[in-house]
Amino acid sequence: MDTTQPHANRALSPTGDPFLLTPGPLTTSATVKQAMLHDLGSRDKRFIAINAQMRARLVDIIHGGDDFVCVPLQGSGTFVVEAMIGTFVPPGGKLLVLVNGAYGTRMLKMCAYYGRDAEAQETAEDVPCDPAALDARLAADPAITHVAVVHCETTSGVLNPIAAIGAVVARHKRRLLIDSMSAFGALEVDAREIMFDAVVASSNKCLEGAPGMGFCLARTSALAECQGNAPSLSLDLHDQWVAMEKTGQWRFTPPVHCILALDQAITEFLDEGGVAGRSGRYRANCDILVKGLREMGFETLLPDALQAPIIVTVRMPSDPKFDFPAFYDRLAAAGYVIYPGKLTVAESFRIGCIGRLGAAEMNGALGAIREALADMGVTNCAP
Repeated sequence: MDTTQPHANRALSPTGDPFLLTPGPLTTSATVKQAMLHDLGSRDKRFIAINAQMRARLVDIIHGGDDFVCVPLQGSGTFVVEAMIGTFVPPGGKLLVLVNGAYGTRMLKMCAYYGRDAEAQETAEDVPCDPAALDARLAADPAITHVAVVHCETTSGVLNPIAAIGAVVARHKRRLLIDSMSAFGALEVDAREIMFDAVVASSNKCLEGAPGMGFCLARTSALAECQGNAPSLSLDLHDQWVAMEKTGQWRFTPPVHCILALDQAITEFLDEGGVAGRSGRYRANCDILVKGLREMGFETLLPDALQAPIIVTVRMPSDPKFDFPAFYDRLAAAGYVIYPGKLTVAESFRIGCIGRLGAAEMNGALGAIREALADMGVTNCAP
């Protein structure tokens, strides 16, 4: 049981909540929260119009034009990743998953549940996926029909080179599926430059909406070929698409309040300058955080060239007085919530740079970290 008392000068967002320095759910704006203070029927004309606007604006973010369609789906991001695999990889297909963290591994587990033929091309958790190795693998195995990659693997925060990967996959005339869950909205995914069948992301994360809905931006011609592939009724993106195009409505009860929040969040995303504006703020957050941590003696997992401005993985200090649960509780009491590590190669913790946060919140978190270390008597933050 946590006995840490609330911090006397506890940092709080304008709505009285702690700041979430995590990979999601995230700190959202007051106006995004306020957008959820309405009840709309799922067959209401206003809701149908908002749903249509949301779908169109999400396609615009990838410059999809008339070649792509947005298929939203209830649930967390994992739901729509599973739906993408089940819908786009046919029963007779073979999926190669580029794995350098927990989320690539999770895709393999999905394939096992569905009985889909799948193999992994693995790199270390702190190393990007290798396009040259992919090139050789596809040349050697003509049975591979699809390749799946995680855009930003939040196990470590490493950014994978999806443009280079897409070029290799296209040259071999295979199909590319992208999980951009933690990067979409902050890092560019341009359908004019990368050939892919589908990219999936979430209503929260870098779009800064509320959790509860994933979405698939699918090449319409590819999605049209997927009828009958899905082994799940609820996760059948083709069926969801056909029904939504016909009626403008969801097949099953939609997450109405989440959609209202996302519509407002997209407006704020566009007002900030779209991908360029959001990426700029997150990169500034990341730079402040990494610089401050290194000044305290912490070692970050990734070199700057591989660090996406999404989440920073920090190696656990070797100082015997450092205790992560106590450290976590002290930061939470001060109003800053961070995240445990997920690496298998090293003990670590993670601090996010995304959500409705800026320089003031990042500097505030660094101040809380310094105070927590002093309270614990930690003098050496090196791993």
